[in-house]
Amino acid sequence: MTADASTVSRAGVQDAATQTTPKANPGDRRATAVSHVILIIWSVVVLLPLLWAFVSSFKTTNEILSSPFTLPKSFSFANYISAWDTAGIGTSFFNTIVVVGCSLVLVMVLGAMCSYVLARFQFFGNRAIYYLMLAGLTFPVFLAIVPLFFILRSLGLLNTLQGLITVYVSFALPFTVFFLFAFFKSLPEEIYEAAQMDGAGEWRTFFQVMLPMARPGMASVAIFNFLGLWNQFLLPVALNTDPAKYVLSQGMASFASQAGYSVDYGALFAAVVITVLPVLIVYIIFQRQLQGSVAQGTSR
Repeated sequence: MTADASTVSRAGVQDAATQTTPKANPGDRRATAVSHVILIIWSVVVLLPLLWAFVSSFKTTNEILSSPFTLPKSFSFANYISAWDTAGIGTSFFNTIVVVGCSLVLVMVLGAMCSYVLARFQFFGNRAIYYLMLAGLTFPVFLAIVPLFFILRSLGLLNTLQGLITVYVSFALPFTVFFLFAFFKSLPEEIYEAAQMDGAGEWRTFFQVMLPMARPGMASVAIFNFLGLWNQFLLPVALNTDPAKYVLSQGMASFASQAGYSVDYGALFAAVVITVLPVLIVYIIFQRQLQGSVAQGTSR
């Protein structure tokens, strides 16, 4: 009797699972297949040039010109050594790390504090400051080159890493405030009140309670800022003419222009890999933070 009951119960469970499991629509299956094919083609289009540049960075110039799509005869790091030392990419790399790292820390701290105050506190001029921040997003960078040049020269910051850091922070701050504003706006007021009742001051409430809750938005905007600052070219070219203070974009341009007609393509590809690799590493590590946070951060 017990065996029959268990058999009947299992059959009932299987029937219920069969009834509740939705059947795939043929149209949905076709759409899924087409989307997967498109994504595979797009992945190949994106990955093949990167893979080709990486393989070519181990070749000599003669190998690249004679057989560009074959594997190198030997995997030697001579091109990387040449690009790092001879071409000065190493100095540019460290300058970029300093400028982007300091700019990113400053813009994230200042942007988070500014967006938190604008989102959580009501005071005279609150909306005006917020819309002025949004107006900064519409201001083209090239229109500010000449004023920035004279301002940095008057402050003694022209051709310095400190000057680049200041300019980077200024141009990245409006986007950071705009992105984080909605995150802080959506945080529950009850948590803030509970922290205040426990005796936490404004600074402790912000850094220990509210800021950790906005971590997805912080990670997302940090990635966007990192990519934008790392690839910046116009501002350093206009505001930094000292070869000892070149960032990677300037170092790459200088390396390509100095080569003339005798281009060392192996070292050039090695320099490209050195430039692109940090961006890929940062994106791969933090890509999951982008899921579900972009729409929330850009919604008002």
